[in-house]
Amino acid sequence: MKKPEMKKRLVIGHLTAALLAAGMPAAAQEPAEADVVIYGGTSAAIAAAVQVRRMGKSVIVVSPDKHLGGLSSAGLGWTDSGDASVIGGISREFYRRVKKIYDDPATWKWEKPGAYRRYRPDADAQWTFEPHVAERVFEDLVREYGIPVHRDEWLDRKPGRGMVMRDGRIISITTLSGRTYRAKMFIDATYEGDLMAAAGVSYTVGREPNSQYGETLNGVQKGRKTHQFERNISPYRIPGDPSSGLLPRVCADDPGENGTGDRRVQAYNFRMCLTRVPENRVPFPKPAGYDASQYELLLRTLLAGSRHIRGKFDMLPNGKTDTNNHGSFSTDNIGMNYDYPEASYERRREIIREHETYQKGYCWFLANDPRVPEDVRDWYGRWGLARDEFTDNGHWPHQLYVREARRMVGDFVVTENHLRHRRPTPRPVGMGSYSMDSHNVQRYVDNAGFVRNEGDVQVPLRKPYPIDYGAIIPKKAECGNLLVPVCVSSSHIAFGSIRMEPVFMILGQSAATAAAMAIEEDVAVQDLPYGQLRERLLADGQQLGKPSSPPLAVEALKGIVVDDAQADIEGAWSNSNSIPPFVGAGYRHDGAGANGPCAITFAAELPGPGRYEVRLAYSHSRNRATKVPVAVHHRSGVEVIKVNQRKPPDIGGVWVSLGSFDFDRRAEVVISNESADGHVIADAVQFLPLAHG
Repeated sequence: MKKPEMKKRLVIGHLTAALLAAGMPAAAQEPAEADVVIYGGTSAAIAAAVQVRRMGKSVIVVSPDKHLGGLSSAGLGWTDSGDASVIGGISREFYRRVKKIYDDPATWKWEKPGAYRRYRPDADAQWTFEPHVAERVFEDLVREYGIPVHRDEWLDRKPGRGMVMRDGRIISITTLSGRTYRAKMFIDATYEGDLMAAAGVSYTVGREPNSQYGETLNGVQKGRKTHQFERNISPYRIPGDPSSGLLPRVCADDPGENGTGDRRVQAYNFRMCLTRVPENRVPFPKPAGYDASQYELLLRTLLAGSRHIRGKFDMLPNGKTDTNNHGSFSTDNIGMNYDYPEASYERRREIIREHETYQKGYCWFLANDPRVPEDVRDWYGRWGLARDEFTDNGHWPHQLYVREARRMVGDFVVTENHLRHRRPTPRPVGMGSYSMDSHNVQRYVDNAGFVRNEGDVQVPLRKPYPIDYGAIIPKKAECGNLLVPVCVSSSHIAFGSIRMEPVFMILGQSAATAAAMAIEEDVAVQDLPYGQLRERLLADGQQLGKPSSPPLAVEALKGIVVDDAQADIEGAWSNSNSIPPFVGAGYRHDGAGANGPCAITFAAELPGPGRYEVRLAYSHSRNRATKVPVAVHHRSGVEVIKVNQRKPPDIGGVWVSLGSFDFDRRAEVVISNESADGHVIADAVQFLPLAHG
C-alpha cells in the first residue's frame, strides 16, 4: 500500500471513531438486506426468525441486546404457561428442547434429577429451567438455522435518522452505529415497541378507562386485596404524623377513582436467580448508593408481623430459584417506571440503574440490617445469587422485566371481552390462557391515613382464548409491511394475560408466517388472505382454538364407528381439535414422534361375520406423516396399509377407504407411529357392512 493511501485510510478511520464517540452515525456501511428484518432479541424475535428461515426466506435479527431470549433467558424460568395444551409450534419446541437438555444427566450439577419434582423423564416438555439453559436453546436455534444476529444495535430514534418510509411502507431502518437495514417486511419484537413508534403507528401507554371498551378490570383498581398491606401501616416518617412527610416510595398524588384511566404503568422488577447451594452461592452485594431509608416501609411491615418476603421463591432445577415479587413491599419497584415506555435510551438506562440499586438494596437490607427481625435476616441471608448464572453481569439478570410498555392500537383491539369469549375473534393466530394479571401500579395514602397499593389484578379465565391476527398488525394506512407480536393491539388488562413468554413466541411465529406469505403474495400484511394464513399456521403446529364447523357426531354416522375416545391407547398421544373436520370431540396426535412410540387400537364387535369396508378418519395437514402404518386385523390375517395423511381424505373430506375385508364378529385396526415422518393422526375408524355370510 502506498503511504498517501495508508494515511488517507487512517484519517477516515479516526474520523469514523470520532463520529461514533460523538454519538453520530458513521457514514455509509453497505446496507444489509434481507426479506425480513426483525428488531429485537426477545424470545418472540428468535421464534420469528426461525419461522422465516423455515419458510425459505432470508432474515436478519437486529438486536439491541447482547443476550438472546429476553426474559425467558433473564431469570423468568418459572414459565407462566397457563393451559399448556394451547402452546404449539415453535413455542412448544422451545420447551421440548429445554427438556432434552435436562434429560442429559450432565446437566444436573447441583441437584439429582429425581430430587426435583417438576422434572419428569416421560414429560413432553420442561416448563421450568435455569436462565443459561434457555439462552443455550436460543443460541442453538440461531446457529442451526444460520440466522444472522447483529447484537448491540440500537434503532436511531431521532426523527429523520432511523427510519425511511415511502407510501406507507418501511424501506429501511438505521441504528446508532450507522448500520442500515433494508427489507420487504419488518417485525418489531421488542418489549418497548420502538420500531413501531418510529414508523408512526398508533399506540397507547397506561390504562384505559373501563368505559372505553366496556371492560370491568381496566383503569384504577382500588380495594383489591392481593399483594396488599396486611395491616394498617403509617406512611409518614413519624408514624401517624402527616406533617413529618411521606416515607420514600409512597406517592402523594391522588390515586383516581375506580375504573378511570391513566398513564401509569404496572411495576417492573428483575427476576432473580438465587440459590442456597453453598458452592454456587454469591452473597448479596451491597449496591453503590445504598440507602437504608428506602426500606423503612418494609421494616414497618416486618415489625408488624408480616413474613410475606418468603413468597415466590419458585424452585428451578439445580437448587436455583426464579424469585419474583410477592406481597406489599417486595422486588416490584412500584411507581418508578412511568416514563420508561417513551423515554430516551439515556433515561431508560437511568431507570434500569435505579431499579437495580433498589432491588439489590432490598436484598442487602433483608439479609444484613440489624433492625430486621432476626428470623427474617437469618432466612434471607442464606440465599444468594447463583454463581454460574449471568456470569458477565455480576450474576445479576441482564434484562429488566418490562411487563408492559407501549401497546399498539390497530383496527382490532383485544379486550377483556375477547378473553371472556363475549366478543368474536374471527382470525385467530395463536392462543392465550393465563389469568388477567396486572402488578401494582401505585402506592398511595388512603382516606384513613394508611398506605395502600393499587393496580394488582389477578383474575383467572374460564378457558383459553384465541388472539386475532388484527392484534399484531397496524392500521393499513399507517404501515403495510410491519408486524408487532409483543406490543400487541390490546387493552391494558387483556395484555395482562397475553404478555407471557410462551404467547410471545407463538405470536412471533405467526407474525413471521404472515410476513413471508405477504412477500410471496406481494400484498400488505393487512390484505393477506386469512384462510391461507390459517392453513399454514395449523400445518406448522400452531393451536388456534376450537373449529368453527361442528364435529361429526358418532351416532349420526352409518355403520359401526369407533372414535379415538373409545380406543385403546398405548404411549403418550396428545389430544387436539385444531384442524376440522373430525369425528367426536377431537382426535389424537403423536407429537411428530416427540412423545415416543405410540399405538392406538380401534376394536369393534360387529353385528355378524361378513365383508366390511373399513374407513379411516384423519385431519390432513402439511405437517402430517406420509406413510402412516395402519394394520387391519381381519379373518385371514393382518394387512398393513400406508396412509399419506398430508393428502385430504377423499370421502367427504373426512374418510379414506382402507379396502374391504372379511371379518368374524371381532375387528381391529391398529395405527402406530413407527418410522413416521411427521405427525400421526388417529381420529376414528368406520366399518360399513357389504355382505354377510
